[in-house]
Amino acid sequence: MSDQRFIIEMGMGNDLHGMDYQKAARRAIEDAFRHSTLPIFQATGLDHSEMRVQVTVGVQDPGQIDTTALAGTLPRGRASVTTVKGGQNVTNPETGETLVIATAAVEAFLPYQGDKWQLG
Repeated sequence: MSDQRFIIEMGMGNDLHGMDYQKAARRAIEDAFRHSTLPIFQATGLDHSEMRVQVTVGVQDPGQIDTTALAGTLPRGRASVTTVKGGQNVTNPETGETLVIATAAVEAFLPYQGDKWQLG
């Protein structure tokens, strides 16, 4: 049986002064991590390497993102990062400076575990 998603977390990050999409994306991923914990590994004895982590980052200019570098920042599992057009750019009309806002969805998958559990 295929992998099953067992967690999804969302995050938001920004770069206020440098129009740095990479920084905003990294902050969005970090924000998502701050909203979750994965006690399943201590509770079940599963190894982190069994987890597949799929990250989707939304920014206005997806071509500005180094997905390989972002995947390397993920602390657990086999990670992949993709980018899509999303997020938001907000321009200050007085200065012309653009604020970059990124969003991230972090999904974690494990191999099917249903046959390993029993109700007592």
